[in-house]
Amino acid sequence: MKNIYLMCCLLLMSAESALAQTTAVAAATSTATSAPAPRMRRNMDQVDPNAPATKYDYHDAFAPFFYTKNGNEYRAATGEPGPKYWQNRADYQLDVKLNEATNEIAGTEILSYTNNSPLKLNFIWMQLDQNLFKKDSRGSAIVPLNGSRNGGGGQEFDAGYKIKSVKILSAAKNEKATPVDYLIEDTRMQIFLPKELAANGGNIKIQIEYAFISPDYGSDRMGIYKAKNGKIFTVAQWFPRVAVFDDIVGWNTIPYTGPGEFYLEYGDLDFSITTPNNMIVVGSGELLNPSEVYTAEQVKRWAAAATSDKTVIIRSAQEVNDPNSRPKNKTELKWHFKIKNARDAAWAASSSFIIDAAKINLPSGKKGLSICAYPLESNGDSAWGRSTEYVKSTIEYYSNKWYEFPYPSATAVAGTPGGMEYPGIVFCGARARQAGLWGVNDHEFGHTWFPMIVGSNERLYGWMDEGFNTFINSLSSSNFNNGEYKSKYPQDKNRIGAMYTAPGLEPILSYVDNYKERNNGTLSYSKPAEGLTLLREVILGQDRFDRAFKTYINRWAYKHPTPDDFFHTIENVAGESLQWFWRGWFVNNWRLDVAVRTVKYNDSTNFAKGAVITLDNLEKMAMPVILEVKTVSGKTDRVRLPVEIWERNTSWSFRYACSEEIESVTYDPDKVLPDFNPANNTWKRK
Repeated sequence: MKNIYLMCCLLLMSAESALAQTTAVAAATSTATSAPAPRMRRNMDQVDPNAPATKYDYHDAFAPFFYTKNGNEYRAATGEPGPKYWQNRADYQLDVKLNEATNEIAGTEILSYTNNSPLKLNFIWMQLDQNLFKKDSRGSAIVPLNGSRNGGGGQEFDAGYKIKSVKILSAAKNEKATPVDYLIEDTRMQIFLPKELAANGGNIKIQIEYAFISPDYGSDRMGIYKAKNGKIFTVAQWFPRVAVFDDIVGWNTIPYTGPGEFYLEYGDLDFSITTPNNMIVVGSGELLNPSEVYTAEQVKRWAAAATSDKTVIIRSAQEVNDPNSRPKNKTELKWHFKIKNARDAAWAASSSFIIDAAKINLPSGKKGLSICAYPLESNGDSAWGRSTEYVKSTIEYYSNKWYEFPYPSATAVAGTPGGMEYPGIVFCGARARQAGLWGVNDHEFGHTWFPMIVGSNERLYGWMDEGFNTFINSLSSSNFNNGEYKSKYPQDKNRIGAMYTAPGLEPILSYVDNYKERNNGTLSYSKPAEGLTLLREVILGQDRFDRAFKTYINRWAYKHPTPDDFFHTIENVAGESLQWFWRGWFVNNWRLDVAVRTVKYNDSTNFAKGAVITLDNLEKMAMPVILEVKTVSGKTDRVRLPVEIWERNTSWSFRYACSEEIESVTYDPDKVLPDFNPANNTWKRK
């Protein structure tokens, strides 16, 4: 073996010496002869002296290394959860009482928290969202002089949580309660554990006694609506909720200041609401004791609604002020609800509710209930009288299109919030009518899929729920009742592009608290929705996009995806590198401006020999090209060029086979691209 090794070394040295000599000779020969490169190769990358000035940099647009993190055992580079993906679990048992006179909600929470992470935990962070409405909260401090939709609307009252006790419950049968230390900082509470919570499945039960006063206007997410026949309480963020501990940042403890929404763990929520006898309560999930809180006749009506595709009245307008519409011989009622595998729960209560319902048909064959609760002044076929019909259609459409609705009921409540979503229940403006009511119902229940099923971090990435939801809304509106509320006018994406890429707008990929409030509608809702529409209609096509988007939903149902998980999934399933698109539309606020510069004929005396069409990319964004070529006889032709023409060019010329003189060449003839400057989109024959 030793001799063979020495022989190999000698042969390798000899070969290297011979190679060095050959290289030296070749270099000398090359220097001596200086043979010119072929003309074609020399001219391939010549600078176009007629090209206009441009902001486009193809290396910026198509730069490598878009992704800064490689796949790992928790999150794969394919965009799916890795083999060791984990997330913690939070189950809640809640029992509270509503004081209608004082607007106080008080009671007890038992949190059963399971640590599935690979790390032991010494403390647990809770979210105290009601503390936003304290006078000295961070959220109150950043309300501008001209007001805001965030915060308590200027209401002067004793706001925020009053934490009466925090205790650890023992594993023993009688669950002995032991007080523990805790620290409250703004909208967060840190609970210090007496001993480490074990990794990989350790469980602890924490009991919290608390109370708070409901604001009249709670950051457009909850509040009290003063209806003619009694207050409507729309109640949310109504109990301390555990913060998410994840593999991205650990504890997610960004304070709640109003603009950003929520990031929550999944689990089962079992909750009871005690109210005066005259009130009706609707809530997330399934009502477990209908016979105790409704009359015998109303229970029969519920049974009829469960089998009816038409709306069934449970409590009519005529019954609102009728004492016989409520159970007799009781001063208080306890309403008991349960929702499984959910990230949150909400409820509403009022003496003024009209209640109606209808069956929901799900693709698996399961049935659900569409329920609406609204006051007398919101009744009528032009208003909330059709709300159950709207909700039923929305739930059935999204269930068939993307992922089946997971809850036993879908309840819409008319109240103070203009529109706010929770698992199985939404709050919408009591004054909404017709197309506006359809739109807010459709949008808020669209949130069932983002973020109730796909549990993205709304506090950081509002666009991953609001934008994705706005996108699916655009499809459902075309579907409802043969297009009753479908827009009758095609959208001018040139005009939209000008608005969505206006200088001064922050990038979409900023967290919501980092936007100017006036920009939130564009950056959280409209622009990301338009980005998905571009992918679906122009870049990938409907089939490829729908398959990739549905895969994303299925992969991340009841899990916590990041933007990279979404980007990776779309690319891997669709089989397309889209880093140029993510970079231009989401990461940066780049603009699109493509101009048709010239049309030159190969032979000006014989148009049949074809022409050369030249385009210029004048701004920083790249997009595929769609052209309409019109000849002098009126014939039209479409030319499509891939985005790759901009990979190493700021201008692009290509041969076009024509048989006659060209009258005009128009870029983006259907206005489906966000080109903000259509003035240079058309070349015309002189």
